[in-house]
Amino acid sequence: MKDKNFKIVSLYSFFPFQENLILDLKNKLLEIENENDLSGLLIFSSEGINGTFCAEKNVIDIVINLLNKYTDKRNLNMKVNFSKNKVFKKLKIKIKKEIVTMGVPEINPSQNNGTYIDSANWNKLIKNKNTIVIDTRNHYEVSIGTFQNSINPNTRNFSEFPKWVDDHLDNHLENKESSNIAMFCTGGIRCEKATSLLKKKGYKNIYHLQGGILQYLNDVKGEENLFEGECFVFDKRVALDHELKKGSYSICHACGMPVSIQDQKRKEYREGIQCHFCINQFSDDDRKRFEERQKQIDRLKVENHKIYHD
Repeated sequence: MKDKNFKIVSLYSFFPFQENLILDLKNKLLEIENENDLSGLLIFSSEGINGTFCAEKNVIDIVINLLNKYTDKRNLNMKVNFSKNKVFKKLKIKIKKEIVTMGVPEINPSQNNGTYIDSANWNKLIKNKNTIVIDTRNHYEVSIGTFQNSINPNTRNFSEFPKWVDDHLDNHLENKESSNIAMFCTGGIRCEKATSLLKKKGYKNIYHLQGGILQYLNDVKGEENLFEGECFVFDKRVALDHELKKGSYSICHACGMPVSIQDQKRKEYREGIQCHFCINQFSDDDRKRFEERQKQIDRLKVENHKIYHD
């Protein structure tokens, strides 16, 4: 069986997106999926578009042409990388109130946001002693990699970020007028929305990493690269290393937390059943269920191996 080379595109854009166009685009994408091997997760809302999709190059080109048509050729903040395997099972398209859920309806990132900082200038900004750096991602994403000396708000999801800002941000600022606030996330969408929130609250000197960690890892190599660890991604790869290739983490299928190769050697770890994060989270009945599920997965792996190697 010849290896396919799948192209993976992550993108987002904040813009006013009309409901009739959203439904029309969704149907057209499902038609493409029907005829081709297209997978991923796309989220549409009246505030724009967000998502990641995976296919062979010719299919990706069709999808991008279609998206350009429906978004009036706006900047879609695209990041591209490659994988020998599909990184999603199928295509999911969700229509939601927000393309990334923060729960603050009065902000409008397409009209009011912070200053983009590209990868080339990011290092200079975050090394400035007047700058505080905030990781706007969830605690489990931060735990596997982040920029040195960045602040971890320790949120379980992005909708907890506004409360963290209200309760804690001022404690990190020496001077509200002159301190720089630099924010980053995986692909740029969460930190862009976070800058919009801070501007609404009257903060000044607000910056965000354009294209997020994914763009930075693509642009900044070797000793210049100040990102430490791996970058969590919401697909089968779990995390990417500095070369944007699949890293060393997998997912615990019981609790959904990323587990490293070292974590998998711990005595608490049982594949598909438990890890050290969730050792006290589930009942014996739950574990029996997980065990049955894992047996089925293992059986399928053996069967598929036979099909491809016989």
